[in-house]
Amino acid sequence: MRYTECRMASPAVAMTRGLDLDTVDFKPNYDGKESEPVVLPAALPNLLVNGATGIAVGMATNIAPHNLIEVVAALQQLLRNPGIGLDELMRHIPGPDFPTGGKIIGLDGVRDAYATGRGTFKIRATTRIEKVTPRKMGIVVTELPYMIGPEKIIEQIKKGVNDKKLSGISDVKDLTDLANGTRLVIEVKNGINPEALLEQLFKVTKLEDTFAINAVALVDGQPRTLTLKEMLEVFLGHRLEVTLRRSNFLLAKAEDRLHLVRGLITAIADIDDVIAIIRSSDDASQARERLMGAFDLTEVQATYILDMQLRRLTRYSTIELEKEASELADEIARLRDIIDNDAVLRRLVGEELAQVAREFGTPRRTVLLAASGATTVAKTPLEVPDDPCWVLLSGSGLVARTDTDHPIPVEGRSAHDVIVARLASTAQGEFGVVTNLGRLIRCRAIDLPTVPLTASAPNLQGGSLAHELWPLESGERPVGLTSLDPGSLGLAVGTEQGVVKRVNPSS
Repeated sequence: MRYTECRMASPAVAMTRGLDLDTVDFKPNYDGKESEPVVLPAALPNLLVNGATGIAVGMATNIAPHNLIEVVAALQQLLRNPGIGLDELMRHIPGPDFPTGGKIIGLDGVRDAYATGRGTFKIRATTRIEKVTPRKMGIVVTELPYMIGPEKIIEQIKKGVNDKKLSGISDVKDLTDLANGTRLVIEVKNGINPEALLEQLFKVTKLEDTFAINAVALVDGQPRTLTLKEMLEVFLGHRLEVTLRRSNFLLAKAEDRLHLVRGLITAIADIDDVIAIIRSSDDASQARERLMGAFDLTEVQATYILDMQLRRLTRYSTIELEKEASELADEIARLRDIIDNDAVLRRLVGEELAQVAREFGTPRRTVLLAASGATTVAKTPLEVPDDPCWVLLSGSGLVARTDTDHPIPVEGRSAHDVIVARLASTAQGEFGVVTNLGRLIRCRAIDLPTVPLTASAPNLQGGSLAHELWPLESGERPVGLTSLDPGSLGLAVGTEQGVVKRVNPSS
């Protein structure tokens, strides 16, 4: 019994709506003391929308979740055109839609699953490469493959690093919370290409996973492997039956009520005679017989009048009863139209499905990609090549490097800033930063952010501030750059006291 009581969310209420209207068959529960529905009325296509995973004796099932709005659109199209083909259905349902988002890579497997009930495709996390600290780039994961948690990814990354299958990772942080959702930050070591590392992660961890659809479901108690169209057809058949049974149930109730209302109208028209007959009768049975004979009432009408309290009977007005009778007659005509006209029944089912989509539908979360784009990324080397570059320092304290050795003016302008120092280096090379306090700080070019080289000058707006990169003292700022190559001429230094000298890089 503990499994049968719960506080349901509104979509769950829609799944059970109409249970009290004879929409589905009931059977005894586990101990025979109660009865339970054989199936739910299911106002929404739960099997496709929420998916299903299960293992049974000799068989298993794995059905992917789908977008409710897309599934309803396909159902409405199937209602209008029962002979619709798979390609037309896939215009409305192009692929699964996982609640965790992510990307589906390759749609051939999706089409196979829809055509045969079996198919395999890849699902991939949503990632972006960004600067996570002033000195480091990182891979930020915002959406994970379906049924994969951040802790699983962290465990696989650590194992990959220990097994030497992954390199170039300095740290992994799980910053996931309720306010910002999934956020897994993988810090990349300096000198490592983030795009190439990401491709390694897709191969070694569950950031890229395989999803195999095996659409096995019970249809009339028998397990069947269903195509997409067959799943839609089974649900539509169920909804048509539920709507028809509900209409028959409501019709019977409306006709019974109209029958009683007409009896009340007859009784109220001669209320004094009704009271006189009841008072002069020996018992209820005699009163019923005399009422039926005097006013041409049926046994049900006469019994209803006798069971009512006198004060309630007198409160009824003929106008109110006639209004109710008119409304009941209209309702009966509407229900008979649904029952007798298949087109009206189908239109009603379509309208109810549209209402469900409006009430519970959400935008698509999973992105569908025909190809992975891994061919070009795989050619990128993991380590950043030691190519020539320029190290740049601006007057506002921004520091950056370019990825080219194209000549740069000594005092070029950079988006309302001035380049006060530049130094030819390589991406993996070292250089020195001279501060206004006479200190020389040894630095690596690979630690600097890369900025693009425009037609006139580099754009240093993408650079980092010096105090974010190096441990500068209060009031200390960089004033120049120098090579640390022992073969260079060194650096000429002049102090506020008028002393000038040349510093040898080797010392």
